[in-house]
Amino acid sequence: MKTPASTYRLQIRPEFTLDDAAALVPYLSSLGVDWLYLSPLLESVGASEHGYDVSGPSRVDRERGGREGLAALAAAAHGAGMGVLVDIVPNHLGVAVPEENPWWWSLLREGRGSRYAEAFDVDWDAGGGKVLIPVLGSEEDLGLLRVEGTRLRYYEHSFPLAAGSWSVGDSAQEVHDRQHYQLIPWREADTRLNYRRFFAVNTLAGVRVEVPWVFAQSHAEVHRWIEDGLVDGLRIDHPDGLMDPAEYLERLRELSGGAYTLVEKILEPGEVLPDDFECEGTTGYDALGLVDRVLVDPAGEEPLTALDTRLRGGPADYAAMIHETKRWMADGLLRAEVLRLARLAAAQVAEGAAAEPSEEEPEPPSLEALAEAIAEIAAHFPVYRTYLTPQPREVTPDRREVTPDRRDVTPDSGGGGHDAAILARACRDAAVVRPDLMTTIEALAPRLADPDEELCRRFQQTTGMIMAKAVEDTAFYRYTRLGTLTEVGGDPTVFATAPGEFHGALAERERRLPHSMTTLTTHDTKRSEDARARITVLSELADEWASTLPRLLEAAPLADGPLANLLWQAILGAWPADRARLAQYAEKAAREAGVHTLWTAPDEEFEAALHRLVDAAVDEGSEAHALISGFADRIAPFGASNGLSAKLLQLAMPGVPDVYQGTEFWDRSLCDPDNRRDVDFGARSEALAALDAGAPVVGPLAEDAKLLVVSRTLRLRRDRPELFAGYAPIEASGDGADHLIGFRRGERGVAVLATRLPARLEQSGGWGTTTVRLARPARDAFTGRSFEAGEVAVGAVLAALPVALLVPEEANGNG
Repeated sequence: MKTPASTYRLQIRPEFTLDDAAALVPYLSSLGVDWLYLSPLLESVGASEHGYDVSGPSRVDRERGGREGLAALAAAAHGAGMGVLVDIVPNHLGVAVPEENPWWWSLLREGRGSRYAEAFDVDWDAGGGKVLIPVLGSEEDLGLLRVEGTRLRYYEHSFPLAAGSWSVGDSAQEVHDRQHYQLIPWREADTRLNYRRFFAVNTLAGVRVEVPWVFAQSHAEVHRWIEDGLVDGLRIDHPDGLMDPAEYLERLRELSGGAYTLVEKILEPGEVLPDDFECEGTTGYDALGLVDRVLVDPAGEEPLTALDTRLRGGPADYAAMIHETKRWMADGLLRAEVLRLARLAAAQVAEGAAAEPSEEEPEPPSLEALAEAIAEIAAHFPVYRTYLTPQPREVTPDRREVTPDRRDVTPDSGGGGHDAAILARACRDAAVVRPDLMTTIEALAPRLADPDEELCRRFQQTTGMIMAKAVEDTAFYRYTRLGTLTEVGGDPTVFATAPGEFHGALAERERRLPHSMTTLTTHDTKRSEDARARITVLSELADEWASTLPRLLEAAPLADGPLANLLWQAILGAWPADRARLAQYAEKAAREAGVHTLWTAPDEEFEAALHRLVDAAVDEGSEAHALISGFADRIAPFGASNGLSAKLLQLAMPGVPDVYQGTEFWDRSLCDPDNRRDVDFGARSEALAALDAGAPVVGPLAEDAKLLVVSRTLRLRRDRPELFAGYAPIEASGDGADHLIGFRRGERGVAVLATRLPARLEQSGGWGTTTVRLARPARDAFTGRSFEAGEVAVGAVLAALPVALLVPEEANGNG
């Protein structure tokens, strides 16, 4: 199996096609990139900007360059010695425009008789034998339907008509009533929807890849890419939405011939990747959290927490907050998913009662009680999901199959015991919070723990939805004391990571997952790496921020102190940023938080205040502008130091480092769509050529300082992989020892030195007597300066930049 030394993520879209990517190969090869990492390529709805709404799994999107474009890119990449990693989306298909999705079109036209009925996860009974499509403004809009040829139309929406379902003289509503689908008001989706979807996105319908023919047909084009040598590795989007991720990965491994595979698996703190996942690792959010937190000053926790407490009028209880947001999602946006589980549970409870009749049989729990209990159990889950799977069936000599009893699985029994313990704990915690549901929870618990039960399998698919929507997309916009901490997979109550803990985690990564991806920025991060690096400085200057923020609030009032804190931190991280970018982010943040305004019900008055806040920030001459621009100037050097340190740690640590498009320059983006803006690759190519020609880097704040760090580290990783084998911490001694984070990649590998807590370092007078011991002579890959073996002054090594990549002299050559 080929594995990458590094990857570079490109967002392929109609405005930046596969042909455009092929033209970038010479630049990316010069940058040191080993593999290209491409966003989804299959045909998508309306040739979308992101590609995660695949409408046709049988061909490369023509608007992105088509199969010919992929072949050209693969030829260019392979010709330059680079591999190709492609993002694929097995969990769902895009159905926003039914006629663009032949599978969905067939389902709507033929209903249960469609060959694709088995491919979609439809609860037919809940829809009275129909697929419920939430598009209407209200029930009265049924009067706006019209029949045109063989289609039923509603405004711009078009749906197929079943054969023989209309005749001359029929009204459009009569024709509608004869279809295999029913159009319903869009506001009813959250309670009535009867097909599985991706999170709460009605236009992304879940696909049952656990069905062998569905897997084969939906992956046929991907298989051709592998067979034809166009693609070398695969990135799997949202595997937690699948019925059985481990089984899926096993099938995929066979289909791909063992190609390099990564999964977008979100690991909560303390969680590890399941041993039976046939893949090389995750897409790197777990690494992102480690790098960010080792650069956070633990001394800032108390003053920033005190500031947050003042802003919200009392201490924030994160556990209570996420319980509230999980219930909000389970009772609101994802109520349809919970009700489906409740209906299934009711049927299974009834079957159990019929199978074991008793004279003293208690009253079965109501559908509402079952829904409440399921929602409460899900709200107590500490991870996205469990992975309970049926054990292999034992075949007796007379060829009868015996299914092992899984009801008594304990944490020490193996075979999913850890996951069973997670579920059992969630059930116990739910019963403590809701003693009125204890009997119902006790009735549900054994069925939720039995993977031979459909209820268990579907519940496992559902908990991740609730977690993602409630935590990432809601609570992370409410828990705002330090924006650095609210990234996917992170626990924002964990304020900082000590260097010793950081080193232990990286040594474990080297041992268990040496080929797992590491990342700092993705298309889904809440803030880009350099915006977070700026915000991280607030942990060192917490008292200054605590005195500055009230003045900002006075200059631009907002009736939500914690949200205002989040917005001003984001503005600081992105500074300087234009009005449109910041206004778009402010609206999104407020609507995701869902306290004062919502996507489905915007509060005009509150959102007007948001826009006034943004105006105050960007309008020169205003007090708020003077305050925020002055503070940004104050922390800029420290933010640059953090940014370079984070980047070097990520690029040189164990794993496969990914560089998100454009982030070889300073990139202070906020969440999407801000982080998907066009990249000026011409400027980056010219700057790299200038560096290679000997142009000096004038200092850490310079645009090309980051380019220098990225290019020199990537080139070494690609050209000298032996320099990045193994892991051991480097300890400093002297005045500033706590401000150095360093490690060595093996006995004869590179030595990495990076600055942490740069503001406090400056306040204390700099590196002073701080030294590190070099085992052998080495040269800094960034400055070209050489250092003798023995004790070396850190201040001398880091005189030009806050980071150094020391290459042993005997290893010097073409690095």
